[in-house]
Amino acid sequence: TEDFQFEGWFGTTWFTKPLLLALVAFVGILAFWLIAAHRLRVVPTRGQFFAEYVYDFVRDIGRDMIGPGYRRFVPCLLTVFCFVLVSNVPSSRVGYAYAAAILTFAAYVVSGFKQHGLGYLRVAMLPSGVPAWLVPVIIPIEFISTFLTRPLTLSVRLFANMFAGHMSIMVFVGGGAALLTWAHSVFYNVTGVVTLLFGVLMLCLELFIGFLQAYIFAMLTAQYIGSSVGEAH
Repeated sequence: TEDFQFEGWFGTTWFTKPLLLALVAFVGILAFWLIAAHRLRVVPTRGQFFAEYVYDFVRDIGRDMIGPGYRRFVPCLLTVFCFVLVSNVPSSRVGYAYAAAILTFAAYVVSGFKQHGLGYLRVAMLPSGVPAWLVPVIIPIEFISTFLTRPLTLSVRLFANMFAGHMSIMVFVGGGAALLTWAHSVFYNVTGVVTLLFGVLMLCLELFIGFLQAYIFAMLTAQYIGSSVGEAH
């Protein structure tokens, strides 16, 4: 786990390698969409086609999960999807996962209060059709679920999957390198080559998991926003 500890740069404790990578991801994503939105054509170029495909993919998530009025939330969902997708390395840091979950939490809570006013508390904590005698039990459960459990599970899911994937890659690569350079043992050296190949396979799997986590994070964000702006749940 020491390999996931990074010293601060320039005499600080907070400007670390994961923060730099997050900033690079931010600049890269911003540049990509600014370039993609520049000089749009009726017959799209390859770059415009790819950008439109990504946009349509995320838009469909919002449409399916939020329903009517989903369009105003598409920029938020697109940002979340792209940032989690590109920020594979920083997302293995729990602080990054907490920040992403807090932003999602703010998005669906603010959207709920904007849609319903204080009535959002009733929408969030009192499902329709609940018998009166169950109300004292349901309200605390729904409060914990909506305002505490959701951001916690969002952050833990993202962090745990990314951290476990990165750790498994390091085990294969580190172990393979050690076996490959083992003196006077051909068996260990051959095993090291096989282990390094498994490390490459794990890297490919980790890239797929990164896409899957971005999709799940965007989908859950849309689902939570949909439950906040809807009339009941």
